[in-house]
Amino acid sequence: MIRFTQIIFLAQFFITVNSYSTCNPHRRTVDSASKFQISSISPQRCYWNTHNYPAASTAQLRQNNHGMNNNFLKNSPSKNVGSLNMSDSAKPAMNSQEKKGFFSKITSSLPPANERKKLVPLAMMFFCILFNYTILRDTKDVLMITAPKSGAEVIPFIKTYVNLPAAIGFTVIYSKLCDNMEQKNVFYSCVIPFLLFFASFALIIYPNAGALHPHAFVDKVAAILPLGFSAPLAIVRNWSYALFYVMAEMWGSVVASLLFWSFANEVTTVDEAKKYYPLFGLGANVALIFSGQYVKWVSKMRANLAPGVDAWGMSLKYLMGAVMASGGALIGIFSYMQRNVLTDPACVDVAARAKPKKKKVKMSMKDSFKFLVDSPYIRNLATLVISYGMCINIVEVTWKSKLKLAFPNPNDYSAFMGNFSSVTGAVTLVMMLIGRTIFQKFGWRVAALVTPTMIAVTGLAFFALNIFAPTFVPVATALGTTPLMLAVLIGAAQNILSKSSKYALFDPCKEMAYIPLDQESKTKGKAAVDVIGNPLGKSGGSFIQQVLIFGVGSLAAATPYLAVILAGLIVVWFKAANSLGAQFNDAMAVVESE
Repeated sequence: MIRFTQIIFLAQFFITVNSYSTCNPHRRTVDSASKFQISSISPQRCYWNTHNYPAASTAQLRQNNHGMNNNFLKNSPSKNVGSLNMSDSAKPAMNSQEKKGFFSKITSSLPPANERKKLVPLAMMFFCILFNYTILRDTKDVLMITAPKSGAEVIPFIKTYVNLPAAIGFTVIYSKLCDNMEQKNVFYSCVIPFLLFFASFALIIYPNAGALHPHAFVDKVAAILPLGFSAPLAIVRNWSYALFYVMAEMWGSVVASLLFWSFANEVTTVDEAKKYYPLFGLGANVALIFSGQYVKWVSKMRANLAPGVDAWGMSLKYLMGAVMASGGALIGIFSYMQRNVLTDPACVDVAARAKPKKKKVKMSMKDSFKFLVDSPYIRNLATLVISYGMCINIVEVTWKSKLKLAFPNPNDYSAFMGNFSSVTGAVTLVMMLIGRTIFQKFGWRVAALVTPTMIAVTGLAFFALNIFAPTFVPVATALGTTPLMLAVLIGAAQNILSKSSKYALFDPCKEMAYIPLDQESKTKGKAAVDVIGNPLGKSGGSFIQQVLIFGVGSLAAATPYLAVILAGLIVVWFKAANSLGAQFNDAMAVVESE
C-alpha cells in the first residue's frame, strides 16, 4: 500500500513539473535524464537549475522519500521557501522507464478516443436529464402539497387516477410516433413539448392560476360529499398543479428511462455498456447534488425581493428557466451526436445498427400471472419488487404530509427539498462505492437484505415518532427541536437511505437474479415482473392509502394502520429475499459446474 509520504512525493513532483512548464513557456519538453533543482519558489517568480544525475533505483527513491517530504511540508507555499534542492532530498531520481510506466497506466485507464467521442456527450445528456428531473420532482411536490386545501394525501389519487391514464395515453402516442418517424425525430417530438409546457406554466399558467382554478365550484361539491373526498376534490380544484405533477413524473419515465436509455443502447456496444454504464449512475448523483443546491439557492432569493412580490412565482420562473437551459443543452448535445457520432464508423457499427432487432417478449397480464404462479424463483423476485414499491410509497406520502406542517411556505419547503436532493445524491455515491464490497464479502443474500433493513429501521422509527409523539417530547427537547421536526428529519433519513440502498444494492441484486436462468426464463420472467411487479408495487401502496383515507377520513388518522401494514410487508420481503438467496446460490452453483 502506498504510504502517505509517497503520495506527498508524487504531489510534489507534479507541482514541480507543472510549475516548470508555466514559468518556461518556450520549453515544453524535458530531458528524461535531467532532474530539477528549485532555487526559489514564490508567487511572483521561479528559477530553475537543471542537473544530470544517474538513474535511480526504486529502492533508493523510497529511501529518500521521507526526508524530501519533510522538507516540502515544512515550507509555506505563500512565501519564499528558500532552496529546496531535489538533488539533496532525492539524489537518485526516477528513470525514464519508471516515468513512462506511470503515465502509461494513467493513459491506459482512459477510454479510447472513439469511445470518448460518444460517451462524454452521453454522460452530459444524462446529467442534463437528471438535473431537470430533480428540479421538477421537488417543484411538483411543493406545488401540489402546499396548494389551497390540498396536502400529501392527494398523491396516491394523482398516481392512480391521473398518472396511470396519462402513461397509457403516452404509450399509444409513442408507438404511433415510432411507426411514422425516425428515432431522432421521435426524441425531438417528445422532449420539446415537455420544455414548452414547463416554460408556459411558469410564465402563463401559474400567474393566472386564480382565474383558472374552479375553487367556488369545488367548494359547493365538497359541502355535499363526505370528508374522505377532499383529496380527489383537491386535484380538481388545483388541476393545473396536478397537470404539472404528471408532466414532471413523465419527464423521469419518458425522457430519462425511455428516450435516453434507448438511444444509449443504440450507440454503445455490450462491452462498452458493461464498462461505462455504472459511471452514468455516478454522474446522475452528481446532477442530483448540483440541482438540489440550485433549488436551495433559488428558494433563498425571496429574502431580497421587494414587498408584495410573489416570492414563489419568482422562484418558479428561475427554476423553469434552469430547466429550459438544461433542456436546450440536452437537445444541442443530441443534435451534435446525430451529426458527428452516428455518422462516424469508428464510433458506431453501421452494419450492426442496420440489422433487424429482436422483438421484446410481450406477455399479457394473464400470461404474466400464470408464469409467476408456476415459477417460485420469479415469484420471489416479483415479491421483492412489489414490496419495495409499496413500502417506499407508504412511508413517503406520510413523510410529505409532515413536511407540509413543518414548512407551510412553498419557498421553505422547496429549500428543504433542495438540501434533501443534494444529500441523497452524496449518500448514493458513497453507497455505490461500498456496494461492490458488500457483494464481494457477503454475497447476494446480504446485499438484497440491506434495503428492507434500512426501510424497516427508519420507517418504523418514523411511524413511532408520529404515533407516540407526546412520548418523544423530552427527547426532542434535549436535541433542541420539536417532535414534528424530529419526525421530518427521521423521515428524510429514511428516504435518503432507502433510495441510496435501492440504487446501489437493490437494483443490481434484481438484475443479477436473472443471470443463472435459462433464456426463456430470463425473457418471460423479466416481462412478468415488468407487467405485474412494477405497476403493482407503485399503485399498491397508493390504493391502500386511498382505502384508509376514505375509511378513517384523513392520512393522519390512517398512520397507525400504515405502520402495521409496513411491518407486515417487511416480513414478507425478508422471507422472499432469504428464499430467493438460497435459490440464486443453487442456480449459480449449477451454472458454474457446467
